[in-house]
Amino acid sequence: MPIYEYGCTDCRRKTTVLLRGFTEPESLKCEHCGGSNLVRLISRVALIRSEENFANLDDPSTWNVDENDPRSIANLMRRMQQEGGEDLGSEFDEAIDRMEQGEMPEELADSAEDGGWDE
Repeated sequence: MPIYEYGCTDCRRKTTVLLRGFTEPESLKCEHCGGSNLVRLISRVALIRSEENFANLDDPSTWNVDENDPRSIANLMRRMQQEGGEDLGSEFDEAIDRMEQGEMPEELADSAEDGGWDE
């Protein structure tokens, strides 16, 4: 039985729905606010990786990160993404791009607009 996620355009939260078949029911309600303005979301897919994928990153002393340099942090994050072999989404890429331009992670969090769906 498929499980789908829907985003409520009224309260901007996610609702998870277990369907008994492969056809969508005619009326779905948000589990948080009871609204009926739901849009189906594309769920992320998790890939299971072994520890071998992260063998090059298992020792923090080899990271060579200056926590006061956002470019250094961005470099580590790119390496972690490559080792994991997973696309972490456009928001991750944008944050890393901004860090590579010299913006600190705290500044990114302060200036971020909440365009995503809340859990």
